[in-house]
Amino acid sequence: MGASLAQAQDHFTGPFSGKAAPTEIKTVCDAVTSWQIDNFAKSKHGEMTWTNGALYLGMFEWAELTGYERVFGFLKDIGKRNKWALPMGRPFHADDICVGQTLIKLYQKYGNQAMLQNTLERAYYIATHPSDAPLSKKDKIGKDTRWSWCDALFMAPPVYAALYTLTGDKVYAEYLDAEFRACTDSLYDREAHLYYRDCIRIPLREANGAKQFWGRGDGWVFAGLAQVLQNLPGDYPGRGYYEQLFKEMADALVACQDKNGHWHASLLDPASYPNPENSASGFFCYGLGWGLRNGLLKGKVYEKALKKGWSALVEGVHEDGMLGYVQPVGAAPKETGPESTDIYGVGAFLLAGSEMLRLYGK
Repeated sequence: MGASLAQAQDHFTGPFSGKAAPTEIKTVCDAVTSWQIDNFAKSKHGEMTWTNGALYLGMFEWAELTGYERVFGFLKDIGKRNKWALPMGRPFHADDICVGQTLIKLYQKYGNQAMLQNTLERAYYIATHPSDAPLSKKDKIGKDTRWSWCDALFMAPPVYAALYTLTGDKVYAEYLDAEFRACTDSLYDREAHLYYRDCIRIPLREANGAKQFWGRGDGWVFAGLAQVLQNLPGDYPGRGYYEQLFKEMADALVACQDKNGHWHASLLDPASYPNPENSASGFFCYGLGWGLRNGLLKGKVYEKALKKGWSALVEGVHEDGMLGYVQPVGAAPKETGPESTDIYGVGAFLLAGSEMLRLYGK
C-alpha cells in the first residue's frame, strides 16, 4: 500500500476482497484480529482505557460469532492482569467505564462474578450519585462528570443499558435516559441530524463554510446508539427515543458517504480531508449493518451504502492485517494516511465485520 493523497480518492485498493461474502469477510477480519493481537504490546494505551474498550468489544463480537478462541484467551488474560477493574481516579468520567461493556459480556459468557463486580459497583455509585455540575466542556467539573462530549455516548450508555437488562434495577435506565437526553439536547443539530463533538466546537466552521461535524465523533454516537438498543429490552418504554435518533443519523450519514464508499474526518467538508477515515467508517458500517439486520433501516439505499462502505473500508487493510487510515486520538478532524492505525479503529472494523457476517454469512 502507500497510495498518495491524490490517489486515495480514485485509486485506493488493498490486498483483501471487500465482497459481501462469508469467506471474504472472515478472511479479512481474522487477519485484522490476528495482527492486532500480535502487535498489542506496541500500543501506547493503558489496557483498561476507552481506546481498548472499543477494541475489546469488536474482538468479543467477532470471536463470539466465529469461534475465534484466541480472542477469549487474550481478553481473559488482560482482565486477570488488571483484576477486572476499571481505571481509577476519574470515577464519573465516561471514558473510564467503557471497558465495562466487554467485562459484562465476559461475565455473561463465563459466569465469573469477579468479571462483573467492579463495573457493577462503579455504575451503581454513579447512577445513585449523579453529578449536578453544568454539562459543558467549559466547566472544570462538568467536563469530566457529565457526558459533555459526543464520544461519551459510546463510552458509557451501553454499560447502563446492559446493567438495567441484567439486573432489572431501574436506577441504571433512569440515569441512562437522563444523561443521554441532556447530552443530545446540548450537542445534536436538529437540522443536520449530526452531533457536534462538544460545545466548544458548535460555532466552528470548516474551510468550505460547513458546520464542523467530526467523522469519528459521530461514529462514536451512531455505534453507541446501536449498542444501547442492542442492550435494552425490546419492550423498553423509552426505546423509541433512541430508535428515532438512530434513523435520523443513518440518513444523514448515508448522505455524507463519498462516491467510492468512504467517509472522511470532516463529514461536511471531505475536500479538506481527502483521505478516508476508517475509524469513522467502521462505526458507520457497523451501525448500518446493525440497523438493517434489526429492521430499523429498510431499503436498498442503506444496503448499498453498507456494501460500498465495507468494500471501501477493506481497502485500507494491509497485507499483514494492519488497518490503515485511522485518525489518531483527537477531538476534531485531522488528516490520515495509509500507515496510521490505532486500536479503536480495529474495534470499529471488527464490529462492522461482525454485522456483515451476520447479514451475509448465509
